[in-house]
Amino acid sequence: MEDLGAAFALALDLVLGGDPELVAIVGLSLAVSLSAVAIACLLGMPLGALLASVPFPGRPAAVVLLDALMGLPPVVVGLFVYILLSGAGPLGALRLLYTPQAMVLAQAILVTPIVAALSRELLAGLQEEYAEQLRSLGIGPWRAIPTLLWEGRFGLATAALAGFGRAIAEVGAVMIVGGNIKGVTRVMTTAIALETSKGEIALALALGLVLLALALLVTGSVAVLRGTAARLAHD
Repeated sequence: MEDLGAAFALALDLVLGGDPELVAIVGLSLAVSLSAVAIACLLGMPLGALLASVPFPGRPAAVVLLDALMGLPPVVVGLFVYILLSGAGPLGALRLLYTPQAMVLAQAILVTPIVAALSRELLAGLQEEYAEQLRSLGIGPWRAIPTLLWEGRFGLATAALAGFGRAIAEVGAVMIVGGNIKGVTRVMTTAIALETSKGEIALALALGLVLLALALLVTGSVAVLRGTAARLAHD
């Protein structure tokens, strides 16, 4: 018990003291996850709007597939990206394996279906709400997409935050394609796994505290955005 208390005290000291190794790991984690979420939003939100607004043959099947992809196993995604970027793979010449760029790609593949599915669900409700008004203005399904994206901006921000929460906590895929190389591809989740296996509980706890703080920040931000959206809708 005393050892655990000492480890926790050291962990707090590392966080509050801005330990250089901890700061570097957290910084890389944020850079990778934010980049992946940005890509996921650029791809997923328009896709969600398309599925919500534009009728086409096979749309129900596409929605079901998209929902299924939300549960993609991270290790399977990591294996797919590893094969893609390996020396024998189609993108091997780019030499991206075991780099932050490979980790961004893996996280983007995992997060895009989540952002797209949540966006589609939100925008489908808006499409039904504004359908009559859009028709009266002569706005067709394709032209309605920018309008839906703007009107649903607060809800879409919650989808982005949900994607970030998924990305920042991911470990399997980034371990496979990043290699957990110190100072190069070591992020919070992979560092926690490594330090725990080594018995270095203090650093693992410190990183865990930062990860928990980020999770609370994301949850709080989602609550604020939902409240803002509800007030605007009421007004």
